[in-house]
Amino acid sequence: MSTIFATDFIDMSFDSSSVLVVGTVAFDSIKTPFGSRERIVGGAGTYIGWSASQMGVSAGLVSVIGDDFPAAEVDAMKEAGMMFDGVEKKAGERSFFWSGSYHMDMNGRDTLETELNVLAAFEPVIPQDWKGAKWLMLGNIDPKLQMSVLDQLDNRPEIVVLDTMNFWMDIAMEPLKAVIARVDVLTINDEEARQLSGERSLVKAARCILGMGPRYLIIKKGEHGAMLFHADGGELEYFYCPALPLEDVVDPTGAGDTFAGGVIGHLAAQRKTDFSTMKEAVVMGSALASFTCEAFGTEGIRSVSKAALNARVEAFRKMTVWNESRVERPVTV
Repeated sequence: MSTIFATDFIDMSFDSSSVLVVGTVAFDSIKTPFGSRERIVGGAGTYIGWSASQMGVSAGLVSVIGDDFPAAEVDAMKEAGMMFDGVEKKAGERSFFWSGSYHMDMNGRDTLETELNVLAAFEPVIPQDWKGAKWLMLGNIDPKLQMSVLDQLDNRPEIVVLDTMNFWMDIAMEPLKAVIARVDVLTINDEEARQLSGERSLVKAARCILGMGPRYLIIKKGEHGAMLFHADGGELEYFYCPALPLEDVVDPTGAGDTFAGGVIGHLAAQRKTDFSTMKEAVVMGSALASFTCEAFGTEGIRSVSKAALNARVEAFRKMTVWNESRVERPVTV
């Protein structure tokens, strides 16, 4: 037996700036060289929702949970601006669970256990009032499910951001390419970009992938930041945002999802999708992801103040501006 969270559980409405988020709401057990946590709240949809809410926009979640998911966590997410009309709760079943252990450099990790549980039979259903969404974030799930979400919408959104991974490239490349052809922004890491394109050069990979349909490609490089590519006619535009150096990286789980939530949250808040705004969004996503890395689970991202976020964005500006004075003419050597 399954139920949908009733609308009386929600005290907000889905509007033109709300982000539609499709992704997991789950539990993680995490071990790093600096500590561990057991069965803490995680999942792509969770991190994306928390991050987007930091941009001052609401997020409508489409996911599935078991009856083991704590009501207190749902209340906290709701209070932060997340709506649960699209979250299916399956009675007598357990939520998706992942367990992993990070290496000393915090870049590599080993998956210790994965329990699909309710996710095994997940079929996303978009609430009727959300089918006109202008801002859509497709989290890292089966491409066939991502396509089903696109097919349920009344109109094409202002922007669709897609996150995926090498697992789907290995087992579902053609369905994945079909989804990529219908999105505006694709976020993947550098090795995934090479696998998808068949090119070793990231510039050549970007040209190839942008030719598949997206307007923008974001290549995530972990502790080395992120690269944004855009094909303006025949000319390739690009922007590089480094990662902020952190004194303590406690747990990088969810950093990529936090980044994606910051990107689409900023676009929705600004209601613009031009290249300049995209660059701002990449910086904002990177700043938010840095908070996630500083604590276990969602502890870092859920408590970010506006002052702290502004200070971190300013740190990015100082790190990337090479000359504070205005340059009146081209620099020559």
